[in-house]
Amino acid sequence: MALCLYTPAAMGAVDRIPVVDLSALLGHFASTAAIMAALTYVATSYGRTAEAVVPRHVEVSRWIARASYRAGAVGVVLLAILFFTVVQRDRPSEDFLIDHAGQWGVAVYMTVFYFFPLVTTAVCGYQWTRAARRAESTSMRIGLGLMGFAMWMGLVHTMARITILWSAVIFPLSKSTMRFLVDATAIWMDLLFVIVAIGASIPTTRAAAARWKTFRTLNLIYPIWFDLVEAFPGTSLYPPGRRITELLQFRVPIDVRLDRWTQDISDACEKLRYYVPCDLMFAAEDKASPHSDPEPAAEAYWIKAGLLAANAESVRPSSATLMRDKPFVDTDSEAAWYVRVSAVYTQITGDQAREVLDDSEKLESESR
Repeated sequence: MALCLYTPAAMGAVDRIPVVDLSALLGHFASTAAIMAALTYVATSYGRTAEAVVPRHVEVSRWIARASYRAGAVGVVLLAILFFTVVQRDRPSEDFLIDHAGQWGVAVYMTVFYFFPLVTTAVCGYQWTRAARRAESTSMRIGLGLMGFAMWMGLVHTMARITILWSAVIFPLSKSTMRFLVDATAIWMDLLFVIVAIGASIPTTRAAAARWKTFRTLNLIYPIWFDLVEAFPGTSLYPPGRRITELLQFRVPIDVRLDRWTQDISDACEKLRYYVPCDLMFAAEDKASPHSDPEPAAEAYWIKAGLLAANAESVRPSSATLMRDKPFVDTDSEAAWYVRVSAVYTQITGDQAREVLDDSEKLESESR
């Protein structure tokens, strides 16, 4: 809200009110509220209230956050009084600081305003820097470190602005010099915001990367999942849909969907064992032996040929055939296996599946 008040459209709308430089005052009001909100957020984000002994730095920051509301109310009233009494506003200004440079009233007014970001940047910088040193994960450590560094930059920015304003009162500065200093500190502030944004984003990259990996895994195992659950209705909790529909539905969390799909594939393969020739796995392994990744390729041939056998009109359930054991320890390892299986499965043609099925029947007849 504070930043929006500095846009040309908002300033133009506010300037229609017959109060000179009212947009500057409203912007400072909104900025003060935003600063107090940030201070409250930081003060309540670290340390648990239920702890027997609350760390001193957490207790101090909480006290500052509680006091900031009263101080903010007093500050807003004081800003309004100073704005309408000591600030010279003979004509509208294009840039509040530059056009009022050298005026002691504006220096006092802005010093009162900068008191709040001065305290907030100090508290945030200390809390985030301390938290960065104690963070367990590297991404959180880097993110908090950048945010803490940005707050120390904010402290420097605030002190620089106060120094510039009072220097212009004591040693009058030319308008070009004043513009250069204000623009330089504005660029410094913009860089600060960029660093805060980067620091806040870094800890979320791990979750985003994990989500993207899960999404890719679902996309890769979709062909084998769809064919199996369609061949054995009731295996899945709901009938399978088109790829785009399944991947973009949000009624179930993506990690839960991955767990369900791997279980669906395993359950369907367990059912498929009762519909395939006993020697199908041996024939599939012979077919997959030249493959660069023979073990998942053999299972892919087994599933493809097994579905072909299960869909035959004359098929009847019989004793279960064997499948190779796989040492899965969690859903991720099982999903990774099915990704390898599905990669081969999608490349197997119907003729190749039929060939594996015929070979298994030959092996069975020879064993007799």
